[in-house]
Amino acid sequence: MSQMHSPPHPGAILREDVLPELNLTVTEAARQIGVSRVALSRVLNERAAISPRLALKLEAWFDRLGYQGGRAETWMRMQVTHDLWKARKAAA
Repeated sequence: MSQMHSPPHPGAILREDVLPELNLTVTEAARQIGVSRVALSRVLNERAAISPRLALKLEAWFDRLGYQGGRAETWMRMQVTHDLWKARKAAA
């Protein structure tokens, strides 16, 4: 049986793809999204999950920027997929 790679934490996608593409610092992104720098940093460093509230804020932020960043449901699906993978691995 081949080993399945973990689905990425949505914070990693924000950290590795979105912020560099938008050329934004964590501080500036947090300001634009409407969250604290600490809260965003915890998500980016995979120490906190994307909450439904943050998913909605991301959706609104991407809409304001005209950036194809995904709907809130997409961010929540990524988080749940990541969390389920971790839970299954821990239960094995």
